[in-house]
Amino acid sequence: MLTGCLFVALGVVLFRQAGLFAGGTAGLAFLLHYATGWSFGLLFFLINLPFYWLAWRRLGLAFTLKTFAAVALLAVFAEVLPHWIGIERLDTGFAAVAGGLLIGAGMLMLFRHKASLGGFNVLVLWLQERFGWRAGHVQMAMDCAIVLLALLTMGGAQVLWSVVGAVVLNLTLAVNHRPGRYMAV
Repeated sequence: MLTGCLFVALGVVLFRQAGLFAGGTAGLAFLLHYATGWSFGLLFFLINLPFYWLAWRRLGLAFTLKTFAAVALLAVFAEVLPHWIGIERLDTGFAAVAGGLLIGAGMLMLFRHKASLGGFNVLVLWLQERFGWRAGHVQMAMDCAIVLLALLTMGGAQVLWSVVGAVVLNLTLAVNHRPGRYMAV
C-alpha cells in the first residue's frame, strides 16, 4: 500500500506542478485546490468521506479500512513530497504521460491488494464486480467528464494535457486490471 500510494502521490505532484487536473475525486480536489488555494491533501481526504459507506456495504470492511488508509496516506504524501523533492523544470506533456502512468500503476497496486483511493474508484470496482464493466473504461469516462469541467477555469491546452493524463492513467488500468488476473492474498 505504501508503494502504491507513493506512486500515486508522485503522479499527483507532477500534475499539480504542471497545473493539470486528474479525474475522479482527485479531480474534484484539484478543482477546489486551484479555485481556493486550500490543501489538496485535505480536500482529497474530505471529498472521499461519503464513499466509505458504499465501500463498506458493497466491498466489505477489510476493503474499506484499506481504502481509508490509502486515502489518508495519499493525502499526507501529496502534501509532504513537494518538501522532499524539487522540480526545477517540467514539460507539461511529460507531466501528463508520466503522471498518468505513475497514478495508474499505483492504483493498480492498490486494486490488486483489495484497496483503492476511495471515491469513484470504489464505485467502478463495484460496477466491475457486479456487472462485469471494465473498471478502466468506466473510470475513463468519469475522469474525462470531470477534466472537461476544468474548461470553466483553465485554458484549453491545460485541459487537453489533463485529458491525455487521464487517458494514459485509465489505459494502464484497462489493460492490466481484469477479472481473474493476479489478486494478492
